[in-house]
Amino acid sequence: MQAALVVGRVTASRKYETLESARLLLIQPMTWEKTPKGDPIVAVDTVGAGSGEFVFWVASRDAAVAMGGTGLADSPPVDAAIVGIVDGVNLQAWTMES
Repeated sequence: MQAALVVGRVTASRKYETLESARLLLIQPMTWEKTPKGDPIVAVDTVGAGSGEFVFWVASRDAAVAMGGTGLADSPPVDAAIVGIVDGVNLQAWTMES
């Protein structure tokens, strides 16, 4: 799982059929210390996250499973899915040492 900040919403006039009812959000990947990491990406929202919320997300096959896919035939075409809203992060000093 990776951390991110919801920075916007994506609208699409046409979507793949399994994504018709899905909300698409623009997320900025972050470190757990809340510093940006890379470029923003589009992720499917599975938990009802809102703008400005700190979330955790999964990628690749895990994202398809989060959308309900169990095999190649029924897996939706997603590369990223938000699977949780972070209420707080408690990092110990030893986790930030290199």
